[in-house]
Amino acid sequence: MRNHGYVEIGILLYPGAQLAAVLGLTDLLALSGRIANDRAEPVPPALHVTHWHIAAPGQPPSAGHASHPGAVDALDVLILPPSLEAPISAEAAAPYLDWLRSLHDGGTTLASVCAGAYLLGETGRVAGRTITTNWAFTDSFATRFPEVLLDTDQLVIDAGDVLTAGGAMAWIDLGLRLVERYLGTAVMLDTARTLLVDPLGRQQRYYSSFAPRISHGDAAVLAVQNWLHDTHARETASPDLARRAGMEERTFLRRFQKATGMTATEYCQRVRVARARELLQSTRLPLERIAWDVGYSDRGSFHKVFSRIVGLTPGEYRRRFNAG
Repeated sequence: MRNHGYVEIGILLYPGAQLAAVLGLTDLLALSGRIANDRAEPVPPALHVTHWHIAAPGQPPSAGHASHPGAVDALDVLILPPSLEAPISAEAAAPYLDWLRSLHDGGTTLASVCAGAYLLGETGRVAGRTITTNWAFTDSFATRFPEVLLDTDQLVIDAGDVLTAGGAMAWIDLGLRLVERYLGTAVMLDTARTLLVDPLGRQQRYYSSFAPRISHGDAAVLAVQNWLHDTHARETASPDLARRAGMEERTFLRRFQKATGMTATEYCQRVRVARARELLQSTRLPLERIAWDVGYSDRGSFHKVFSRIVGLTPGEYRRRFNAG
């Protein structure tokens, strides 16, 4: 916090920015300020929120809506909200880049939600660093920004000067993270309870589905992938998969990993877990039966693999997501 007694948080209205997230963040931060004031001691910093936009071509962004009167000294945080449209293009991002870089160089934390990560990526300030975005953007983002490290299992990654959140509704989680940073954990928890939302701690992998890489151009590997999905990976022995691909086993395993980005064993586990998630969501079958149906004779092994990939145990996943 660089300002005396208050925190300046800006939200950028770039082309396609999701207005629901902009207004929702504004309301969440205002609510948390009221909750902090009700606690009285110690006196909390005020959270000032401004909305930024480019008023005319060729001009730098300027503040429009402001939650408090007066000029903005220096932004502590600038949020790049999600978009429900296609991610911003390099051309559309260009007018913002010098300003964003200048802010970051001056000590402003840059924060993105979902597709806002594309604008963040265009700044060049996250090259070689680990961030998150929506899991559905994994291949697209990696192709456009190969120098950035992605961890889309995580819903929020806080690296201090860069703060990123995953899906389109993860603006709630990002907002709660900022509340925790500037107003403390107790206010964050009270804010979450008041809004009836989960406090911090969720992971994006609870919600993501398995989206395998299929545009790699290796027809033999793709044929094996299709067969694994058709059969829910019931048969996963490497020699059998290699024969199906018409290759020697070592050659197949090397080509499979190069094409899909994961080993054949990991790929088969993810296919099985994807099927298990469907059964946990839509049926009340016993966990032992589901484990058996997706290829695990030992419930303990199924439990271990499922928990590692999803981040929840099968029982926890069913309680959270079963259609009832």
